Order: sequence, then structure tokens, then C-alpha cells
Amino acid sequence: MSVSRSRLADTPAYITLDGSSIRELMHPGVHGNANQSLAEASVPVGGATAPHRHRVSEELYFILAGRGRMRLGDAEFSIEPGDTILIPPGTVHCLRNTGNETLRLLCCCAPAYRHEDTEVTG
Repeated sequence: MSVSRSRLADTPAYITLDGSSIRELMHPGVHGNANQSLAEASVPVGGATAPHRHRVSEELYFILAGRGRMRLGDAEFSIEPGDTILIPPGTVHCLRNTGNETLRLLCCCAPAYRHEDTEVTG
């Protein structure tokens, strides 16, 4: 078994369809893993992601830093460091940074994130 490792500092950011800045920490298209992806996302102070859904991927968010509001389907709630949120496939979701620092989170998608699986809804 080969070891695949990435470093956050060496991973360039790009903007996803929902408008968040993402750094893919582990993705099949780059690192050789098979069934999931892990990324760090950031939303600037006052910023938000566009409402969107993933047709196939189940997603987990783990909040690292900052504070905000999460819309998940018909629910909306506050988020803070240490929170983990399950986003089932097909569920419309978005984040808004309501704090005074960058909102940073880990996003795990299974199967792995693909632009083609993302539908912006708002």
C-alpha cells in the first residue's frame, strides 16, 4: 500500500460553484484515494455560499474556526467550532459567516466532490 499525504500549505485554493474558497486536501483526481474527498473551505467575514445541493454526494462539515449560520433544507441554525453537520444528498444548504473572523471548515464528500454533482439553487 502506498502512502498518500497532502499538506494544507502546499494546496492551492480554488472557488467552487457555491462561491466558497476550497483547498482539496485529499481527492481521487489528485491523490489516488477512491471513495471520498476532504477539503478545507473558507468563507470571509460577511460572506456566504450560494444555496446549492449535491445530487449524489453525502457531505459532512466540521467547523474549525469562526461563527455563522447554516441553512440545511428547511432548518437554519447557528454554527461554531466543534460542530459537525450531516448534509444528505439532494438537500439544499448554504453557510453565512456572521462572526468577526474567517469561517473555516472541513468538508468531506462521499462519493468525492465533483462540480458536475453540484446544482446551485439560489
